[in-house]
Amino acid sequence: MSEFIEQGAVKVIEVIGISTVSFDDAVKAAVAKAAESISGITGVEVVRMNARVTDGGISQYRVNCKLAFAVR
Repeated sequence: MSEFIEQGAVKVIEVIGISTVSFDDAVKAAVAKAAESISGITGVEVVRMNARVTDGGISQYRVNCKLAFAVR
């Protein structure tokens, strides 16, 4: 299926990506993990970003992402 869906339906789910490296890495982790069980992901929207702080530094990056894929 192509990236552009001309007709049919698209399903959107929300997942939280987590990383100790960066926000960008957390987004990549969310998409990669979801792609293990969902085929045909066509888009990602970062809805919210937050981080856990430990001892004055960021110890964990978190992103809430909406993932879109075609309903088959």
